[in-house]
Amino acid sequence: MSSVRRLSAWAEKLADPANKVQSYISRSTDPYVNLSIEEYILRTSPADSHVLFLYVNRPCVVIGRNQNPWLEVNLALLAGNTPNDTTTPAIGNVDLVRRRSGGGAVFHDGGNLNWSVICPRDAFTRDKHAEMVVRALRKLGIDRARVNERHDIVLDQGPKKASPDPKDTHCTPYTVDDGPRPLKVSGSAYKMISQRALHHATTLLSSPNVGSISQYLRSPAKHHITAKGVPSVSSPVSNIGVDMALFQETLQHEFRTAYGGADVQTVGEELLENETIKKGYNELRTSDWLWQQTPQFTVSLEPASIEVVVRHGAIHELQGDDSRLPMLQEALVGHKLHEIRDWSEFLKQTIYPWRQDDEELSQQLQTHLPVPQLFET
Repeated sequence: MSSVRRLSAWAEKLADPANKVQSYISRSTDPYVNLSIEEYILRTSPADSHVLFLYVNRPCVVIGRNQNPWLEVNLALLAGNTPNDTTTPAIGNVDLVRRRSGGGAVFHDGGNLNWSVICPRDAFTRDKHAEMVVRALRKLGIDRARVNERHDIVLDQGPKKASPDPKDTHCTPYTVDDGPRPLKVSGSAYKMISQRALHHATTLLSSPNVGSISQYLRSPAKHHITAKGVPSVSSPVSNIGVDMALFQETLQHEFRTAYGGADVQTVGEELLENETIKKGYNELRTSDWLWQQTPQFTVSLEPASIEVVVRHGAIHELQGDDSRLPMLQEALVGHKLHEIRDWSEFLKQTIYPWRQDDEELSQQLQTHLPVPQLFET
């Protein structure tokens, strides 16, 4: 069978109203590919079907649809611009991706399984499929796992008490009101369209970078930015410590137990031959999608007493009483931040004569508003 015919057969099977339960696993580690396949499944699968999609991405930071990358991410660390910092993790290339669902910023790598359940909207709850994952973890001996009040999955760290109902996925023998904080191992995000609901989440199984995650998800500009949008909620994290393949099989079994039998089909980058998936893939990779979807925010520059107001990733206006304000307004307003790679070089084209306080201003802008060259568009 030709690749075109195989692709057509897959799309027809996905959309077939008779296929009420479907299960897929991706062989690709490209976050843009996997998110685009996921979006296609959401929009194409039958309205009353349940679909499980599992995938693992190469190292990347994934932010929510309405988040601010300058506020949520250490962009200089992504770019490798951290001279004299001996604590910089040696991970290599790390992508920055804006997904289409809401929620907070997360870190993906080869030890982190992403699971996605797509179901009828009227059957959706924020806990249902997190509870399914907890049941799978408990079958593998992870008896500290539970769903917390934020619909995330955590590992309780308290001393063992009297055993609660083993079917209660919101309580463990180690749940305590006062004591060590639970460790987060899975964070969720959601998306609703028409009759369909998407719940997808991370699962930290054996990430080699678990000790570096907080560095990537901590922006040095946080205290200088006032923003709209959805902030992430910081939590201590941990690996679960179970085998990837074993957990995948156990989770697929729990899905079959909940909804019925479904053969697992492997998919991958060959699906980019589908025009709709390819279009979604290309959109996710554009600078406009990544940077210009950012809600309005303001950056405060001290001691210059200048505020930079940014809308849709472009400088909208400058406020303050600095004597350079008119010159800076003329130089900066209207420029897209992602087009400014080096603030000193950019400002030197406008400000003359160049003084020490101008250099200090450019250094602040470079610190608070860096834009790493992540990919070619």
